[in-house]
Amino acid sequence: MQGRNAIDELREQGRMTWIDAEDGWVAAPEDVMDALVNDGFVECKRATTTSRRDLRPTGGVWQGVNGSTGSVASTIWTERPSRAHAVVFITIDGESVNPRRSLGLEANPYMDNGGES
Repeated sequence: MQGRNAIDELREQGRMTWIDAEDGWVAAPEDVMDALVNDGFVECKRATTTSRRDLRPTGGVWQGVNGSTGSVASTIWTERPSRAHAVVFITIDGESVNPRRSLGLEANPYMDNGGES
């Protein structure tokens, strides 16, 4: 079992809050992406979407890979009108990160010391 991670720290600091009605987190997307990078994920994709006339982003996607574990982290976010933070959806290895599931950044069970088992 691994110790604390940056996503857990965001939750503990109140900078990331679970909203049942949204089935997602309310947070600043940059905070979530920075936390994942701090946990060893290297960004390999980032894109934002704009569909409003004011050209402000309406959402986006980020993906990173942890070279040590082989894990893939993805976030998708959508901006909330007149709100400071977005609704952020986080997955690691295809499993949703939510309060009912521990983050589990352990090594990939299909890899043995960085190589295929």
